[in-house]
Amino acid sequence: MAPSSPGRPQVRRLDPVLVDRIAAGEVVERPASAVKELVENAVDAGASSIAVTIAAGGRKLIRVVDDGGGMSADDLALAVERHATSKLPDGDLERIETLGFRGEALPSIGAVARLAITSRVPGAETGHVIVVDAGHKGPVRPAAGQPGTRIEVTDLFAATPARLKFLKSDRAEATAVGEILRRLAVAHPQIRFTLTGEGASSGLVFPAETGPGSWLRRLVAVLGPEFGQNSAPLSLEREAFALDGHVGLPTFHRAAATHVHFVVNGRPVRDRLLLSAVRGAYADVMASDRHPVLALALTCDPALVDVNVHPAKTEVRFRDPGLVRGLIVSAIHEALRREGGRSSGTVASRTLESLRPQQAPLSLPPAASRQTASLFARRDETAPPRPAGSGRPKAFARDGGWAPWDAPEPDQAPFEAPPAGTGFGEGHQAQFAGDLALPSADQRMAPPEAEAGTAEQHPLGAARAQLHETYIVAQTRDGIVIVDQHAAHERLVYERLKRERDGGGIARQILLIPEVVDLDPVEADRLADAAEALQDLGLVLEPFGHGAVLVREVPSALAGGSLRALLTDVVDALTEGGADPLARRLDAVLSRMSCHGSIRAGRRLRPEEMNALLREMEATPFSGQCNHGRPTYVELKLSDVERLFGRR
Repeated sequence: MAPSSPGRPQVRRLDPVLVDRIAAGEVVERPASAVKELVENAVDAGASSIAVTIAAGGRKLIRVVDDGGGMSADDLALAVERHATSKLPDGDLERIETLGFRGEALPSIGAVARLAITSRVPGAETGHVIVVDAGHKGPVRPAAGQPGTRIEVTDLFAATPARLKFLKSDRAEATAVGEILRRLAVAHPQIRFTLTGEGASSGLVFPAETGPGSWLRRLVAVLGPEFGQNSAPLSLEREAFALDGHVGLPTFHRAAATHVHFVVNGRPVRDRLLLSAVRGAYADVMASDRHPVLALALTCDPALVDVNVHPAKTEVRFRDPGLVRGLIVSAIHEALRREGGRSSGTVASRTLESLRPQQAPLSLPPAASRQTASLFARRDETAPPRPAGSGRPKAFARDGGWAPWDAPEPDQAPFEAPPAGTGFGEGHQAQFAGDLALPSADQRMAPPEAEAGTAEQHPLGAARAQLHETYIVAQTRDGIVIVDQHAAHERLVYERLKRERDGGGIARQILLIPEVVDLDPVEADRLADAAEALQDLGLVLEPFGHGAVLVREVPSALAGGSLRALLTDVVDALTEGGADPLARRLDAVLSRMSCHGSIRAGRRLRPEEMNALLREMEATPFSGQCNHGRPTYVELKLSDVERLFGRR
């Protein structure tokens, strides 16, 4: 072997303590990373209760106490050695069934902090304690303690002060710890989790959940009480994979993906394949800048998934990623389709919040106040005396002022329209006269059986008015519904086009005179390249010289619209798709096309047209939101309206 040159560095074996500190850089990135490793160890130990305490965001103190199986004195001495673990009894890395398996967490934490472990095996007379301070291991000594394990980490990164500079504020670090605990709580509803300390996440308590509906109760505790009412369950098996979960309605969404939870064989993960599958499943019903709220649990043979692909074990790799993606997309589609056009209850909550007055009631000018007072004074002079103590509600009399309300007689119409010339927009509302003469859905007497059955069949109620030629107001048995006619019909046209495409081809209409549309040469070339795919969507065109295309056929649902505007939107959809699969880009094209075949805002509808739109919405999946993810209707219960007016 040639002698080394004087100035050349020598290859040498690193000091074991330095090796542990280097490894800690991968395993313990921040206090939340240490909490994750310690809590996962407690889960693997079979704990039914895990309590976490932090101070200064975890920099000063991390304490994890569990009631699991504990460790003997011999196990305790080995647990703080590198690559010593009880998780791989047969050494098979292809069948990992525990959260931890590398044996790196405890020695890595002990290398950069002061680590004290007190553990007692259930049934043992005494426990034992060991202390590791900046990589220097102390002896194992007897100690008092409850069955289970108690781990305290103090002065994290004291042995590597440079790491402290990269930590965020104590509040931010505490929030990260809370997020870790929430994800583990979602994955293991049968375990009680608590977190105490400072910060927004302090005081977290997730009781152990058992029995039917236990996972949904845990999800509601983690994701918020609104999740239970605005989610749909799913369960689907395909080959060796089983998927269970609860997915939020398309109109129940967030600005970030922090409320998306994945669990693979009991392990919470953040996997790009799973996120991509979820985005694909919601692509048709949610805006691209919004994220769903959901939790999915995937169970399979451990040999079909590799969990040893990331230092923090937060990503996995599947043997058959295509099968997993298809399973997730199909399950979410089916769950949302079962919900039909149901919209999130938070839409109504936001509507009510916007309707509540934000300032004091507007006071009338003195002249207007005097005029109003004289009006009611004249009415009181001519009105018959009202019995004392009468608590019946009032109704506005036809001759002005207030009059007592009496229930209509059986042969009396419950509502009589004002006579002509009273100034209530009779011309616009005359078309509703027939509908308004029907018994009110708000009538407090028991409705006839036929009427009750009709109300049950029509969740969106009966149309009562159209506002600004844009919004349909419908009355239900226990409230009102406000529908955005353009958004709703756009979704209906889109779903109709997709059904026709999947059922053998979109119905087309041949133009009597083919139309030439001039476009930018690049746009014209892009349309010509996609002509074959567009023909399957009902749009038949061909190149027609430089920068122009000749349109011969259009989808029947879009006949009569502006072809130039239609083609411009189709080009935009093809361009924005980029590297997306062809099927997704074609769905985007159909979405753009449906906008041109839908009822526009500003178009006055007849009552029968409004009711037909409501009935089709009830029968069409995903009709609760438009193609861009916005809600198509808002439902307000009568109790909500009464609260607005102080009646409740």
